[in-house]
Amino acid sequence: MEVGAGIALAVGIIMGLAALGAALGVSRVASQTIEGIARQPEAKGSLQTTMFIGIGLVEALPIIATVIAFMLLGNL
Repeated sequence: MEVGAGIALAVGIIMGLAALGAALGVSRVASQTIEGIARQPEAKGSLQTTMFIGIGLVEALPIIATVIAFMLLGNL
């Protein structure tokens, strides 16, 4: 396998795992927020705010992975 093919394969794996990790993280944060709102409806506002911050932090993973992938592709 050539170096370019290996880098292209690595980029695909990086992007796929980042998307999978973000999807699992966001679903976990959202499900726990819904559970918390079901238990304490009066805390809905603060829970939603915390959820949006958490989802934003989880979504940083695929953005960082995309940057790393483009850096790797720049080395082709």
